[in-house]
Amino acid sequence: MAPLVDVKAGMKNEELTTDEYDALELVRRGVKRENPGACVGRNLKKLSGLKMMQTMRDGRIVLTEKGQQLLFLRRCVQTMKALANDPMAPVDADVGRFLSIKSHIVPVEGGGHALSDKGRESLEDIQRNERERR
Repeated sequence: MAPLVDVKAGMKNEELTTDEYDALELVRRGVKRENPGACVGRNLKKLSGLKMMQTMRDGRIVLTEKGQQLLFLRRCVQTMKALANDPMAPVDADVGRFLSIKSHIVPVEGGGHALSDKGRESLEDIQRNERERR
């Protein structure tokens, strides 16, 4: 069965570091034009080259659609990992809606969510792929 999300799909096996993911997240939240911060500054050139963020004419640094999708898919995977350990783990509304539509999570009586069989299979595939990349 195909995994829920392949965070690397369409990226020609581009591996991102935690620092690069942090830079994307900082830009998603919004950075100041004058001082985007050291993390964003360190990673701007590479992430711009990968078409995940761009500098606008007015100097603003923004995420591209590709960067937004990558962060969303990463949040989905992180949520699935958290739910595998704790059904009461917090689930963002947009992530919960997406994972429910894809039938990867199901609501649990008394609150919380659990991974469905499909969700567990997808998570196992994702984790297997992560191990193979190392």
